[in-house]
Amino acid sequence: MSIHSNLEHIKSTLPPHVTLVAVSKTKPISDILGAYEAGQRIFGENKIQEMTEKWEQMPKNIEWHMIGHVQSNKVKYMAEYVTLIHGVDSLKLLSEIDKQAQKNDRVIDCLLQMYIAEEESKFGLDENELNELLQSDEFKSFENIRIVGLMGMATFTEDKNQIKKEFTHLKSIFDKIKAQPIVNCQLSILSMGMSGDYELAIECGSTMVRIGSSIFGGRS
Repeated sequence: MSIHSNLEHIKSTLPPHVTLVAVSKTKPISDILGAYEAGQRIFGENKIQEMTEKWEQMPKNIEWHMIGHVQSNKVKYMAEYVTLIHGVDSLKLLSEIDKQAQKNDRVIDCLLQMYIAEEESKFGLDENELNELLQSDEFKSFENIRIVGLMGMATFTEDKNQIKKEFTHLKSIFDKIKAQPIVNCQLSILSMGMSGDYELAIECGSTMVRIGSSIFGGRS
């Protein structure tokens, strides 16, 4: 199967309100161009240097999403162009994004990463930490970031009930926060679901899915 036909197939399974992020990490420019030529404009990378090199070489109407864990000291390399930062899980990181966005005269959209899995290896905030962050004076003082949604990754398991429970939990937190008037926070994106579980994620309310191997094939 070609990248083009893989993309066509996946897009045909997605409802109109769901955004597809093509996860292009580790993939060469030629593969990304193949997806671009097939109409894909949103790509997700997990290493800032690699994403920046690709941004420099690729057409400028691409949206680049940072989907990996972000180190504060590397924010400056992507502040000029990144469209959405997915894995934001601390005030310290938000503060750095705000600072670098200001230097570039931009407002950068972010998703707050929620910890919903039963695995120690995942990053993210729990519900109390989320509320503390959103209510803090420091958060309210930021002028160059905007929280546009939440994201979370389910436990890596075959147990569909477990995954569904975690996705449903994240959706309930999303609905609660969305209903409150909070400075710097206008939630429209609920990002959950990857190649293995995106259909279940959409059933549970996801509006953004991150798919890599089903488009580009397995990691080389």
